[in-house]
Amino acid sequence: MTFQDLNLNTPLYNALDDLGFTNPTPIQAEAFNVVNSGKDMVGIAQTGTGKTFAYMLPILKNLKFSTQETPRILILVPTRELVVQVVEEIEKLAKYINLRVLGVYGGTNINTQKQGIAEGLDILVATPGRFYDLALSRVLQLKTIQRLVIDEVDVMLDLGFRHQLINIFDILPERRQNIMFSATMTHDVDVMISEFFKNPERVSIAVSGTPLDNISQQRYTVTNFYTKVNLLSHLLKDEETFNKVLIFVGYKKLADLLFEKLEETFHDACCVIHSNKTQNYRLRSIEQFRNGVNRILIATDVMARGLDIDNISHVINFDTPDFPENYMHRIGRTGRAEREGKSILFSTENELESLEKIETLMNMAIPFVEFPEGVEISDQLIEEERPQIKERNNPIKKDDTIGPAFHEKKDKNKKENLGGSYKFKIAEKYKKPKTRGDKNYNKRNKK
Repeated sequence: MTFQDLNLNTPLYNALDDLGFTNPTPIQAEAFNVVNSGKDMVGIAQTGTGKTFAYMLPILKNLKFSTQETPRILILVPTRELVVQVVEEIEKLAKYINLRVLGVYGGTNINTQKQGIAEGLDILVATPGRFYDLALSRVLQLKTIQRLVIDEVDVMLDLGFRHQLINIFDILPERRQNIMFSATMTHDVDVMISEFFKNPERVSIAVSGTPLDNISQQRYTVTNFYTKVNLLSHLLKDEETFNKVLIFVGYKKLADLLFEKLEETFHDACCVIHSNKTQNYRLRSIEQFRNGVNRILIATDVMARGLDIDNISHVINFDTPDFPENYMHRIGRTGRAEREGKSILFSTENELESLEKIETLMNMAIPFVEFPEGVEISDQLIEEERPQIKERNNPIKKDDTIGPAFHEKKDKNKKENLGGSYKFKIAEKYKKPKTRGDKNYNKRNKK
């Protein structure tokens, strides 16, 4: 199939020609007619398969020119970086269409975004939190929204956006088309679909956990953090092979520590993104990595989810993720658009259980590679790797174990549940004064 088979209009064909695209990806081909028909749709596809164009092609084909100021299309994504990326993709596709698109997200001046909304727009791309804030401020009118697109919905639920999404469903017009895309079909995603979608048609391209055929995988067994750093430095010294490397770590503190260690060797070749970095810093890091200014980008799972960066030579999993689906999202950053990609996984003994879950999900074993000779095996441990010693009699550190009570409670401290009769016993004991001002009434009756 080619894009000519989708019966698009001339402006879209001109934009696709400029981008050099001739054949739709499977998700683009399968989703087009469903979205075009106006039915609710749920799309399940791995990252890097062209989901943005899958919903934007039919939407732009049917989006007529209008001078109205309120938005007609709402696209919700989980992170600020994805807002920027989706807006860029829409602008590429709508190059020859008279269209107004705006991206809004938290961490920036909301008044500037209110001004952009007041100037009029057709498509709004937003994170859930900032969108809801703008809707409550009444600067954003929602009555004209015809289509709602929720991209990377499984990440939104992981980030705790469930209640915000429910609130957003409540304030949107009832007569609208709902389009949802996810890399995995979890229980929470299924519950949301059943509650808010009307007989949705499901389009599933790849089963969750199916490894992409164009990505070669291998793994090393490594003893600890500093040995991982030594191995990573050894690999990255081959600049020709490792020319654009995305390194995943489990959490922010580890990302900063790894960046600090790699910067000692590779200096300006490294950059890092996670949620504690400022918005400008994160966007600058992504652009420098995308444009080849930095060849090494260190990221946490949430920050790199859904990012579309071309020609990543390697994805290196510095740690083994606890959830096997996260491994699939990680390696999906390389080998995009049917190019060849490479993935490397580092695992310690404590991470072998997570490794087994990944291999079970993929129904394949990741090829094992022997630890290279000449790479130093460190015995230095970071705080999280050191054995936890419980000090039973330390007055500063509380012991986890709970011992018996020191003594029995005294009789006066033993409370009896008197139930409904309690108020009658109190009334009998203290009586009730005849008037509010008769303070001596109780005293007279006690004598």
